[in-house]
Amino acid sequence: MQFVARDCYKKTGEVKEQINASLSTVMYTISKLKNKFTVVGCDTSAYLHGFQKGERYTIGCTSVCYSLRSVVDGPCSGVGCCEVAIPDGSNSISVEVKSFNNHTNVSNFNPCGYAFVVEQGKFNFSHHYLRNLSNDKLPMVLKWAVGNETCQEAAKRKKKIVCKGNSECTDYPTVSGYRCNCKSGYRGNPYLSHGCQDIDECENPSLNNCTIAKHCVNTKGGYTCGCPKWHHGDGRTSGEGCIADPLLVLKIAFVAGISLVAIVVVCSWFYFVIKKRRLVKLKEKYFQQNGGLILQQQLSSEEGSSKTFKIFTAKELKKATSYYDESKIIGRGGFGTVYKGVLPDNRIVAIKKSKTVDENQIEQFINEVVVLSQINHRNVVKLLGCCLETQVPLLVYEYVPNGALFNHIHKESITSTISLSWKTRLRIAEEIADALSYLHSAASIPIIHRDVKSTNILLDDDFTAKVSDFGTSTLVPRDQKQLVTEVQGTLGYLDPEYMLTNQLTEKSDVYSFGVVLVELLTGQKALSFARPEEQSCLAMYFLYALKEDKLFEILANGIADEDNMEQVKEFMKLATKCLKVKGDERPTMKEVASELDGLRKMEKHPWDNVESN
Repeated sequence: MQFVARDCYKKTGEVKEQINASLSTVMYTISKLKNKFTVVGCDTSAYLHGFQKGERYTIGCTSVCYSLRSVVDGPCSGVGCCEVAIPDGSNSISVEVKSFNNHTNVSNFNPCGYAFVVEQGKFNFSHHYLRNLSNDKLPMVLKWAVGNETCQEAAKRKKKIVCKGNSECTDYPTVSGYRCNCKSGYRGNPYLSHGCQDIDECENPSLNNCTIAKHCVNTKGGYTCGCPKWHHGDGRTSGEGCIADPLLVLKIAFVAGISLVAIVVVCSWFYFVIKKRRLVKLKEKYFQQNGGLILQQQLSSEEGSSKTFKIFTAKELKKATSYYDESKIIGRGGFGTVYKGVLPDNRIVAIKKSKTVDENQIEQFINEVVVLSQINHRNVVKLLGCCLETQVPLLVYEYVPNGALFNHIHKESITSTISLSWKTRLRIAEEIADALSYLHSAASIPIIHRDVKSTNILLDDDFTAKVSDFGTSTLVPRDQKQLVTEVQGTLGYLDPEYMLTNQLTEKSDVYSFGVVLVELLTGQKALSFARPEEQSCLAMYFLYALKEDKLFEILANGIADEDNMEQVKEFMKLATKCLKVKGDERPTMKEVASELDGLRKMEKHPWDNVESN
């Protein structure tokens, strides 16, 4: 236990208390690795003077801080507390503490400075110590040695050396004297007779490196490793180990090789036969489980369906996608992955591989496939066929080369380099509305898309819009206007009334389409947390801008000009109608399509700017 040096002042700057600390030893030196010279204070500089091998040295450490707010408790950080390593081999030290400003500028929270040598880990700094460090003494670690002679000097006088049997003498460069250590293979107290005892390395696998544990043999101060019969070598993992005799190796290798080849051939034949049978049975099982028989009956009863719709085999679609190679992926979504494929007749198709399918709704799935196969609308992606031989059915659609409308509006694809003009945006909006109107009112069984968004609108070579992704679509019986279902869709596009009531209607698609209209107008995403919080939802932001008469401030560049101002205004009004909170107040998709058709036919009249009486 070593004294703490301190340097205390009154508020006026007069010295109140000043104590230096010192230590002088003959047989011991201060450990460098176990101790630190530590200084505590906010206006403090401390020095440690000592001797190492007869030479004087001085080390110092300065700690400055201006308030307790900058002080961090725990290990010394340099603010309020600093520490440095001390030289090794010191046996005489003195510590003094000084102040820059007599603590007058920090006296309200730090009247004293402190300095001491302390064992590492035994002093944990706290800002409370700046007010008062009550410890008078702190622990310090000292190094010891036997005598003041080296091993060689002590060996000349055999009676003076204290290392006992199975031990060896060790010199330390920074300590006068020597120490004793047990020899390799022994453990115990080297200063006692019979204190160093042999270790049985074979009992503990971590103490030996024999390749075979049972061939380890303990010896005095070590061990040996043996090899089994017909083998030779040192038996150690760090050496050559155990090597089989050449002749034995040849015999064993020949017999084993012949046997192995025979076994592999027989097993492979059985494996491939069994695997093929299992694969055929599994395909049949999936085909029936996924409603293949029902689908065949339905298609045969529907006129024209069997001509354009095909039930593909799993092998055909694997080959078309190069076994579902990653490079063939053209889209990913919450419900599955879409691959680009090439059929044997060189037709390019899009193959949708869903993640899951509800076995309890297979019949409904088959009905939807039959209905979609009969949809023949230029603005709806054509369903060409399906595959039911896999655990999850695969759907085959026509391939639409220019990707999603989303990428072209928001420039998020390397292919979306063409800027969509107002005329093109208006045409795309009309085509989407026409497709949704067809699904709602002209299809054999009305269909609610349920996930209308710009990523589900694809553009072909001529930038003609095609509605896609009917993974969450719902068939609506003619005698029902609404369905109670679990809420599904995409945040930012979801109908708020549907979210609250779980009642899905055709007007839910109208709301989602209204968000797409606003995307076309503003060029902004439906939901973006990069925008301010009140603007994160595009639909709400649009309605707010409408209320504040700031609509033209949020339009995309190049949308509105003198020639199309009336069209843009009417387009805004239509988007506002679609975004009504109550579904009953929204127009039908048929009405929306009609209004957009009228907007496209609008032309700027030469008398528009003439005031009339």
